[in-house]
Amino acid sequence: MVRRRLLPTALTLAVLGTTPSAGAAQGVPCPSPIPSAPAPGATSDTLPPPVAWDLRCIQLFPTPRGGSAGGVVRLTPPPSPFAVSVTPQGRHLWRLQAELQGLPDPSSLGPWTTYVAWATPLTLDPVVKLGAVRDGRMELGEVDFSKFLVWITAEASAEVEGREGPLVLRGRSPSSRMEAHDLLAQAPSAVRAPEMAGHAHGGADADGWTVPPAYDGVPMLPGVMALRPGVSPLRLDAPSGPEAPEAAPREVVALPDGGTLDLEAGYVRKRIQGRELTMLAFNGQHPGPLIRVAQNTTLFVNFTNRTPFPTAVHWHGLRLDNRFDGVPGVTQDPVQPGETFRYTLRFPDAGVYWYHPHHREDVQQELGLYGNMLVDAPEPTTYGPVNREEVLMLDDLLLDDAGVVAFGREAASHALMGRFGTTFLVNGEPGWAGEARPGEVVRFFLTNASNTRTFNLSFRRTGRGPDASVLPVKVVATDVGRFEREARVESVVLAPAERYVVDVLFPEAGSWSLVNHVHGINHRMGTFLGEHRELGRVEVAGAPTDQDLSDAFGTLRTHPDVVAEIDPYRERFDDPVDLELVMTLEADDLPLAIRESMRFDWVYVHPVEWTGTMPMMNWVVDADDVDWTIREPATGAENMDIDWRFHVGDVVKIRVHNDRSAFHVMQHPLHIHGQRFLVLAQDGVPNDNLAWKDTVLLPAGSTTDILLELSNPGRWMVHCHISEHLESGMKFVFEVEGG
Repeated sequence: MVRRRLLPTALTLAVLGTTPSAGAAQGVPCPSPIPSAPAPGATSDTLPPPVAWDLRCIQLFPTPRGGSAGGVVRLTPPPSPFAVSVTPQGRHLWRLQAELQGLPDPSSLGPWTTYVAWATPLTLDPVVKLGAVRDGRMELGEVDFSKFLVWITAEASAEVEGREGPLVLRGRSPSSRMEAHDLLAQAPSAVRAPEMAGHAHGGADADGWTVPPAYDGVPMLPGVMALRPGVSPLRLDAPSGPEAPEAAPREVVALPDGGTLDLEAGYVRKRIQGRELTMLAFNGQHPGPLIRVAQNTTLFVNFTNRTPFPTAVHWHGLRLDNRFDGVPGVTQDPVQPGETFRYTLRFPDAGVYWYHPHHREDVQQELGLYGNMLVDAPEPTTYGPVNREEVLMLDDLLLDDAGVVAFGREAASHALMGRFGTTFLVNGEPGWAGEARPGEVVRFFLTNASNTRTFNLSFRRTGRGPDASVLPVKVVATDVGRFEREARVESVVLAPAERYVVDVLFPEAGSWSLVNHVHGINHRMGTFLGEHRELGRVEVAGAPTDQDLSDAFGTLRTHPDVVAEIDPYRERFDDPVDLELVMTLEADDLPLAIRESMRFDWVYVHPVEWTGTMPMMNWVVDADDVDWTIREPATGAENMDIDWRFHVGDVVKIRVHNDRSAFHVMQHPLHIHGQRFLVLAQDGVPNDNLAWKDTVLLPAGSTTDILLELSNPGRWMVHCHISEHLESGMKFVFEVEGG
């Protein structure tokens, strides 16, 4: 099969200002990005450096005063418990490292003694001093500008507060290559009335579809507006009578070792923002029952399917017996409507986990089939002391004026970016309400149950706007356990299927908002869009707490038992990579209007596609139109043809590339069933604070190294946890023998 590669031309790069003028010295060049489809048999030793440098590198070019000088500024995220570093306002943080050569003696240019580096947004205000520089490699500090310039100037002293001397080197951030499209020249089919009203591959009759809501401030193109998905619409019609009760709030079900839970999936009615909706629920609850058990216990779940769909229950993150993993076609047959299945669950690891379907989860999970499991460690101080706990499941639901926007019947719709919702839900409600007393420390167990959205969460004073100061957050644990060291952050990045355990001190009375603040991209205009949404509030009132835990909250503990558990694996950290994967997209059958509109997306992609600014373009692409692919470069095998076999006790180092040159590049939350792993490095930068994970966020164009522990025999799935990417094929199964 021929792979489409939309690569930049020299002419286009020159127009974008990313190449030097004729005859200028190029200095230290930015390395090339990793090719998306290495030749069979290629290994890490034969591939280019494991970083998409065109997204993480600024080429510095000389002015006439700079002569033959040159260099690069490399961009890496500062250390963080998350895969990306983001401010509470949703701007990506970058640590800058310069490598310069050929700088002339500054005194040869005038009354100057040194060189100083500066960074400034394209508006040239403010100008931030990065520090004195010289030939060689040096750290420059951090910036959080969306688009910015880097200048090197000659100055009279390293102590100058503002730029005074001549400009010698200059460069543009990769994000600044993103500019407004000349749509009439680049995408005429998207601008003009389209040549067809149906989908590219013939498609079904467009009757029955309603156009999804537009993204505020980003007008949709007329050529795309007339397109429709090539599948028929699927809506959930409510049955009459008692079969569709009103959804109830979640209940906590505490079960002893050997306990049994009856779990039923069925219809419910739910009212959200004035709309009467038909949805799905476990035991009639949104979310499903919170199952609370002690570590190292076993329980039994009698599951009954009262939905119209074949389904099963996947117990996300548990290292349980393979036959109960809940993957239709891999570990069990689908549970047909009206049928039952008995699961046996074991809980070897303390922490927060969740359960959801693994059959058309783009529909079933979106409509409410999910719930949490909280596994308590034997030692009650495992996480440290707090005054109270909150278990929060975050989601978003795609609604229009009539109700839930239809799904694709024969295949998933929204197959490009995943189904971004318009209404945010916390524990099933659009306006979550919590409470605390002044001075209390609250522990939040956070789970992202959305189809595709990655959250950037912070707590800030209600009514103070997007620039309000935020409360510090202490990060304690993630998917399958605690971090080696607790960390202080201002916001929490939560990808689909990830979990984090965090503590927050509410210092005084008042109202505090749980906020999602991110920056999306208006791809048409080449600009960033701030999106600030309140998800809920914590009302702090009453007498101050009589148990002051502020000192404990202020202490960032190291966990020696976690360090000791990881110690036996450290000798493998620097070993050569054992296996490699590339996550990419093949899209050869899209409508002309979409192909033209996206043809220049290679210019820049954000590390995370935070929000759905292209709802029409995303909606009309279904899972039959695109092939989201996991490829093994050593063999060329893709998705379910990948054949990995291990034995219990194996430890395998895996390198995963998120293909920079795919037709559409975006983040992927990669989930591995039934095992646990350590995230060793991203883009070649080692991770110095480890924790056991089962899901890792892979930013666009990045390369991530993980160390996978094989402790659990059986056939286990690996897949992207964006539901629509999973439905589009982004999965494979490996086998672990023995045990």
